[in-house]
Amino acid sequence: MTISSSARVDASVRIGAGTRVWDFAVVRERVEIGSDCTIGVGAYLGPGVLLGDNCRIQNHAQIFEQAVLDNNCFVGPGCVFTNDRVPRAVNLDGTRRQLGNWEPSLINVREGASIGANVVCVGPLTIGSWALVGSGAVVLNDVPDHALVVGSPARFVGWVGKSGNRLERDGARWRCVETGDLFVEDGHGLRISA
Repeated sequence: MTISSSARVDASVRIGAGTRVWDFAVVRERVEIGSDCTIGVGAYLGPGVLLGDNCRIQNHAQIFEQAVLDNNCFVGPGCVFTNDRVPRAVNLDGTRRQLGNWEPSLINVREGASIGANVVCVGPLTIGSWALVGSGAVVLNDVPDHALVVGSPARFVGWVGKSGNRLERDGARWRCVETGDLFVEDGHGLRISA
């Protein structure tokens, strides 16, 4: 594990072997980071964020509390994971709004999903396994497994395989041109065909 001297990492944080935390990153209390992860320059991980193994959080990404990323996830530079669809600085009575006054929304990123540069994810939502979110998208709704979404608001434009390449239609199935893997659609996106 390597932690830059300019990074601020709370004493309660658990970090796996081989993980690197770069300059000026802020890792708040109760964060758990798996093995062989990279936390980029100026990245922010809010209280209780959970990262699996082999995750890459690029420079200046901001992941606020209640986010859970499974293994092998990629979060591009400048991404923001928000946790409140109705943000307010104060309560109705004028008192300062604090965590006890509201419940942060969960953002779940499933295994292998990749989120491009400057994407905004507004919780609650789930980004499915091996999905790909195009740069600059604003994600307001769940993204199915292997889906490719782009735009603001993010909309479905196709399917991708584990390689990240768009899949091509092959009869009733979908084929990855790089790996040859075949997929079929199900209620949650795509799954590898038997």
